[in-house]
Amino acid sequence: MSLAKITKITGEAVVVAGDDIDTDRIIPARFMKVITFDGLGKFAFYDERWNADGSAKPHPLNTAADAGIAPKILVSGFNFGCGSSREHAPQSLRRAGFEAIVAGSFAEIFFGNATTIGLPCVTAEKAVLAEIAALLETSPAVVLTLDLVALTLTGGGKTFKVAMPESAREALTGGRWDAIADLLEGADAVARTAASLPYITGGATAAGDAGVAR
Repeated sequence: MSLAKITKITGEAVVVAGDDIDTDRIIPARFMKVITFDGLGKFAFYDERWNADGSAKPHPLNTAADAGIAPKILVSGFNFGCGSSREHAPQSLRRAGFEAIVAGSFAEIFFGNATTIGLPCVTAEKAVLAEIAALLETSPAVVLTLDLVALTLTGGGKTFKVAMPESAREALTGGRWDAIADLLEGADAVARTAASLPYITGGATAAGDAGVAR
């Protein structure tokens, strides 16, 4: 089962500023009563975007939508995705249209959950994040390109350096980011190995035979 090789993401971006943005802010728990992740995109940052009566709150995602901007890249602060390990958080962002996240750092479980659905999470130094935010403030509709091979974010005549653990970068750029897909691709090899194992087939092992008194 061949997966897409994720090497570049090009599109508009939005800054959701702040450190320690936890998964409950990204996707409130009451929206997690679902069998699949379909439709979760509309609930991303829901309580921060909408009042109880459905009216809009001031929020970068609402501002972007009002301006006709459909951001593919989310820019934020440090320790993004902390808190509960709910995998619904990256799923909701992916389904809201985001194809990459740039932040100062990520909670480990969020990072893993994001990588395995093909949502790259790259880090940048604090000063670089400030430069990116300044660019987006002056040019909200600027188109950025995140290059996972070169580990750069470019746009508006500027190039910013980003980083990512090599294992995750290789998985994404090599199309090996979904462990379940990898397992399914190797199903025949798994079956052959299983057929050779006595404790699977019911046969006696050589070690077991040796230990039986005759």
